[in-house]
Amino acid sequence: MALQSTSLEFVSLGMFIIDEFSFADENGNPTGKTLPPQIGGGGTYAAIGARIWLPPSSVGMIIDRGDDFPAHIQSALDAYGEDMWLYRDHPGRGTTRALNAYQGELRGFEYLTPRIRITPRDLADTKLAHPRIIHFICSPSRASEIMSEVKQDSTWHPTTVYEPIPYRCVPEELPALRTVLPDISVLSPNAEEALALLSLPLSPTKELVEEACRQFLEMGVGPEGRGSVIIRSGAMGACIAQRGQPNVWVDAYWGGPGSAAKVVDVTGAGNSFLGGLAAGLVLSNGDVREATLYATISASFTIEQEGLPRLRHETAEGSKQVEHWNGDSPARRLKELQERLAATKGTK
Repeated sequence: MALQSTSLEFVSLGMFIIDEFSFADENGNPTGKTLPPQIGGGGTYAAIGARIWLPPSSVGMIIDRGDDFPAHIQSALDAYGEDMWLYRDHPGRGTTRALNAYQGELRGFEYLTPRIRITPRDLADTKLAHPRIIHFICSPSRASEIMSEVKQDSTWHPTTVYEPIPYRCVPEELPALRTVLPDISVLSPNAEEALALLSLPLSPTKELVEEACRQFLEMGVGPEGRGSVIIRSGAMGACIAQRGQPNVWVDAYWGGPGSAAKVVDVTGAGNSFLGGLAAGLVLSNGDVREATLYATISASFTIEQEGLPRLRHETAEGSKQVEHWNGDSPARRLKELQERLAATKGTK
């Protein structure tokens, strides 16, 4: 996959949201559990997934900031690098908020305030103009609108990472999806979303996921069908499909024996995966299979806690500053995953 050269590597068109929470048991009775408002939004998680690998000057996202923007959230965002955020202030209105309502194991989601959608046109004449890779989370119809805006700029040919929004992953959206797929570099639903779109049985297996990959590729992903399908499949890992090549599975980092205790909250894991994928495409010179390893590591940090992973700067030998996420090194995890996959391949 060829990448356009630019200093700004990745921008997500996803939204920033302040998440609020309520907790009830299976019968709807409040449990007494509370959580303070947290940083949320698929775009935010994608940006952090890329930030795990790239400096803040190479990653970007628009944040629409209302007059109720909490100081502690501002500080938390800036700790990841002030350069990566482009704030747009909206006096007289609140920041976009959503309620995550848990009833037993079920999670409901609803917006508490009107949404402000972000389009490629919003990037023009800002520090986020012309990134090498863009990521968007939306319906197939809106994806076509986004790509129409992109193509209005004849000097910009970004790699496109498209994440279908879950509630629009229904068979009725397939015609719109077919229309936009030739403009998509990487299509990445999760397993349940992929199966729902294609009217396949909704209990994911590797065989069903590979069948979904085959059907998407037959529709023509990317210019001349040279795009990729990556179906994110939770503990099973991720399946990478490209025309004319065998499917490849990449195991989840926290997918083996004893890993269950490490999985605290999967919220944002898929978004973070795709931000990591974008960073991996940059660092591997467009190698989709290698980039998926970076994606897997980004997701591994995201699921270890409620909310975003923690970044700490530490001094290594020679006074060199290094970044640790949740107290660990992304590069160390990447090497471990590479060795693990190589050993598995060698035993087949």
